[in-house]
Amino acid sequence: MLSALAPQPPLDPVRGPRGLPGAGNLVAFGKDPLAFLTRLRDDFGDAVTWSLGPLRNVLLSHPQHIAELFAARESTFDIAEVGWAFRQITGQSLIRSRGAEWQRKRALLQPAVRPRQVRAHAVTMADCAGSAADRWHDGQQIDVSDEMSGITQRIVVRTLFGNDLGEQTGPLCAAVDTAVRAVGHELRSIGLFLPDWVRTPYRRRLLAAVPTVDAEVHRLIRARLETSDAEERDDLLSRLLVAKDEQGRALSPQEVRDEAVGLWAAGHETTSTALTWTLYLLSQAPAVRARLEAELAAVLNGRPPAVEDYERLAWTRQIVKEALRCYPPVWAVPATARKGAVLGGTPIRAGTLVWCSQWVTHHDPRWFPDPEVFRPERWDPDAPDPVPDHAWFPFGGGPRGCIGSRFAQVEVALVLATLAQRFRFEVPAMDVRPHAALFLRPSQPILATVRKRTSAG
Repeated sequence: MLSALAPQPPLDPVRGPRGLPGAGNLVAFGKDPLAFLTRLRDDFGDAVTWSLGPLRNVLLSHPQHIAELFAARESTFDIAEVGWAFRQITGQSLIRSRGAEWQRKRALLQPAVRPRQVRAHAVTMADCAGSAADRWHDGQQIDVSDEMSGITQRIVVRTLFGNDLGEQTGPLCAAVDTAVRAVGHELRSIGLFLPDWVRTPYRRRLLAAVPTVDAEVHRLIRARLETSDAEERDDLLSRLLVAKDEQGRALSPQEVRDEAVGLWAAGHETTSTALTWTLYLLSQAPAVRARLEAELAAVLNGRPPAVEDYERLAWTRQIVKEALRCYPPVWAVPATARKGAVLGGTPIRAGTLVWCSQWVTHHDPRWFPDPEVFRPERWDPDAPDPVPDHAWFPFGGGPRGCIGSRFAQVEVALVLATLAQRFRFEVPAMDVRPHAALFLRPSQPILATVRKRTSAG
């Protein structure tokens, strides 16, 4: 449940830690971004200036300031560039576009992720999860991250391209994963400021992976263009190829490549990470898991979940929402101030990177009492501590919020329901810390023993 806040507090950024000459706070940020940003809020307040090398930064932690930033991201703030590696994999996709070009591309992509399209792909989501579960046996130990990655990779391949890719699936998935890891490494290192021509080990791996991605995606685009049934197909690649803007213009093959790869990287990584954390949290919360199993038995009665069940699976959705609060796959959103930018009545110098962090705000005890506790009942409609607007924002917000947020939430819920119907996941009590790269992954393998459930639970 969300509620409005009191009148907006003034924004008066205070100076944060000085850092090192030339590097600023890069070392502290790179060592542990989550701890560093949390200390900024705890030690200095809701608006703090800090530095990454030569870049001036401001961290916002108050939900109302975050809401104002999101609302202004197309008028006086730009999406922040996060390094050379990020540009290589995303190209000129929606996430990097601005102004009229961003509006055009968003309008072209929006139909591909509307509720009708989500409905069309719901069967695939449950089917891919069920196929993975078919391979498990009672008492087997699995690597949760690897298994969830396999499920979401298969979902994204089938929903994006319409079918499995056979022997090309492995190399393509590996290349995309290499690219995502390279972006994450550069984000929290000196590589963020290195000239484009410098070839670090991560950049070399990325340069080796990108041709594999490009060759396969362009092959699929050419094959689809040579057929006459693209209008009749429901896969996302076909939707991108037949989309036309108001002037009747289609996306070019290169633009389709950029959007397809962007949807792949973001959709696969965020959902697999969310599922991994959700299963880990459930393994440590028997009462929450028992209530989930009771809901699945009552609503599904042993059959696979369908998209029509999504709204009926209220506790399942609350579990997903709380897991996204505890471990948001996207842990920070930076935006670059343009000339004339203002927040909370305070002018923001052009070129300043303004950050809000899902991790920091999602773990703020002002908005979430006992923030370290996994408590899905926070999201009960009659919860005693309503959550303020923009205190929960795993998918960003405003006009540049994640275009696939609905798709992702339905996918996580249906995959979770499919797996939890059939197995319990037992993870020994352990302190699994998050590792903040491009996405918020576990810092160590989460090994679970799967226990087959009987009809009696």
